[in-house]
Amino acid sequence: MKNSVTLQTPPMGWNSYDYYDTMVSENEIKANADFMAEHLKEFGWEYIVVDIQWYAHGAGTMRDKHQYIPFGKVEIDEFSRLFPCPDRFPSSVGGLGFGPLAEYIHKLGLKFGIHIMRGIPRIAAHTHSKVMGTNKTANEIADPYSICSWNPDMYGVIPEAEGSQEYYDSLMDLYADWGVDFIKCDDICRMDVPSAKQEIKMLKKAIDRCGRPMVLSLSPGPALIDESWHYTTHANMWRITDDFWDDWKYLLPMFKRCEIWQRHVGEGNYPDCDMLPVGMVGKGFGNERPTRFTREEQITMMSLWCIFRSPLMIGGELTLLDDWTLKLLTNREVLKLLTNSEGARQLLRDDHHCIWLSYDKQDDKRYLAVFNLSEEECSIIINPDLVEIHSFNDLILTEIWSGTTEICKENQLTVSLPRHGASIYCY
Repeated sequence: MKNSVTLQTPPMGWNSYDYYDTMVSENEIKANADFMAEHLKEFGWEYIVVDIQWYAHGAGTMRDKHQYIPFGKVEIDEFSRLFPCPDRFPSSVGGLGFGPLAEYIHKLGLKFGIHIMRGIPRIAAHTHSKVMGTNKTANEIADPYSICSWNPDMYGVIPEAEGSQEYYDSLMDLYADWGVDFIKCDDICRMDVPSAKQEIKMLKKAIDRCGRPMVLSLSPGPALIDESWHYTTHANMWRITDDFWDDWKYLLPMFKRCEIWQRHVGEGNYPDCDMLPVGMVGKGFGNERPTRFTREEQITMMSLWCIFRSPLMIGGELTLLDDWTLKLLTNREVLKLLTNSEGARQLLRDDHHCIWLSYDKQDDKRYLAVFNLSEEECSIIINPDLVEIHSFNDLILTEIWSGTTEICKENQLTVSLPRHGASIYCY
């Protein structure tokens, strides 16, 4: 039975990492879910994703030395499967796992996701723990040389070993029982170790077998363009960048990354530009702050993510969103690019500006996104042949961020933009 998801549109949701790092708790997840249900759900936002180390005891208590405490205590069952830490997720007590939290989120009309690391817990291998569905133990399927360079929790599995697929099958069966809708698997996307490519296939196979549709998201990037077929065949979304943060030095290279991946966006397959670090971020890192992006840079980020049709995951704390940021995230005409456009492609990019074009799937309309990549305010002149029309003269243009409409009176279109700013025109 096939149970992986064929996504009609890119997923939209919230992820706990940018604000909480490893330290998010059940009540904080519920508070963000409540906010999404009340303020964002009607605009298409629906996923609530618990990010890294939800199984770790004492997570974040040594943040001045370690992001991830080496050989820290984890919550684990007899079959080598990690469970939520009951100190932070009290509803998980008694073997219930994330079931009660997922049920709470589902009752709000939302969907529930979790972060996992590639492989099997190291402590399970060291203690020769059982693996469900096989007489093999964790040490017999773990590869001690297949390790993550930045997180100490897991070993990769030996793909050809008896019991390895059974281990992944048991994980997805457990997550299906919990009611998980979205799996973000880390230490796998850029295939840093030889087994990662096979482990992607094993995850997909386990999801297909488990009886519950789940989105499979792969991290971290940058994804390998030469492996595009593998990603599109075995996953729903994959990161095209390493962790993305609120600084222009991270945003500017995304234009090149989107150019590289533009032909691989399609129904069910979405190259992922990473989370949106908007609003308040950084609390779990000991640096709580408003996003460092200017308002113009936030509009640029949202414009690129939406015309490219990247998944959208809000990284900031939802309950602290200001009115301006909430409006940024709920502009229906901009978000319509995710659901109603296709064929987006970059027309031009240099050191100063970038231009993208896409097409409405239902109406005979086009979307033209214009970006100022320079360090100064500038006017960008667009010739009609670039966008495959005879003339801009008498063309009715609606700028969808502002909602303003104008009739162009020149053969060319001149767009004036602030430093690092963007506009999107519908015509």
